[in-house]
Amino acid sequence: MRKIRVLVVEDSMVFRNLLVQGLNQDRALEVVATASDPFEARDKIIEYRPDVMTLDIELPRMSGLEFLRKLMPQYPLPVVIISALSEKVFDAMKAGAVDFVAKPQVTEREQLRNFLCSELPVKIKVASTARVSRYKKPVAFAADQHLSVRSDIDIIAIGASTGGTEAIAEVIRDFSTDIPGTVIVQHMPPGFTEMYANRLDSQSRVKVKEAKNGDMVAPGQVLIAPGGSEHMSIVKVGDNYKVVLKKGEKVNGHCPSVDVLFNSVADVAGAHAIGIILTGMGGDGAKGLLKMQKNGARTIGQDEASCIVYGMPKVAYDLGAVMYQEKLSDIAKKTYTLLNQR
Repeated sequence: MRKIRVLVVEDSMVFRNLLVQGLNQDRALEVVATASDPFEARDKIIEYRPDVMTLDIELPRMSGLEFLRKLMPQYPLPVVIISALSEKVFDAMKAGAVDFVAKPQVTEREQLRNFLCSELPVKIKVASTARVSRYKKPVAFAADQHLSVRSDIDIIAIGASTGGTEAIAEVIRDFSTDIPGTVIVQHMPPGFTEMYANRLDSQSRVKVKEAKNGDMVAPGQVLIAPGGSEHMSIVKVGDNYKVVLKKGEKVNGHCPSVDVLFNSVADVAGAHAIGIILTGMGGDGAKGLLKMQKNGARTIGQDEASCIVYGMPKVAYDLGAVMYQEKLSDIAKKTYTLLNQR
């Protein structure tokens, strides 16, 4: 089997060597070259034609973000960002990166071992399958969408993984303040979800925040599950819905898990919900979406052509969980169409 060819771009010689040693231990990966700055990386890309590039945000001579912005329109390449806790990772995702990982503390042996042996290799393998040839410019708001009738939908649940930060943003930016309360699980490292929610909040007409235990689901508000060790589920309190965050083992390899959220929405909201599954590797959320559909919810899946990774939506579609398959740019519009149907 042909190995995935990796270019490592990192200015710290110590961390760069750790990356090379760690990645080369994976039989599916081969580090074919390294670079300490974007100018060196540009030459290595031309010479070695890597399948995937890992890229640090903070680099000498030119930032990783600026390099990415210059690179993607001319030479689309799957890129995995390695970064300390910083909002710049979301700028990188917007510029065309496939995914990102939180940079570990070199002094924390267990954290470093997990990063080198599991987390980063998995991200690189997923990135190698991603569609990056359709580099996109940022999209503007669509025409205003709104409810023309009193909808019987009380809650919208969305799940996503690889490529999901920008996919969710595109959907949420097209929501108006009359949208039913929306709850989201996006697979993301701890610490980044609050920054992501704040970023979306500044770009959207709806209120977006990282969910807290006990938050009420309210119209015009989007709650994003915090990354970490807690699953997010929904319970009913009278005529309203409330967020419950609870520690638990990983489900489908993730915590929080989309399936946990979708299953809870299926149980408490039934036909009064819409479920949406977006780009991502694996099958998290597919069975939960099927349960939502069987309990009367309307369900939407992102189509293959517009996915960065057509994994989660494909599994859901193959299970029969997806009632409507839509390209990403049409998902908000389809959501409003369903909301306006009695």
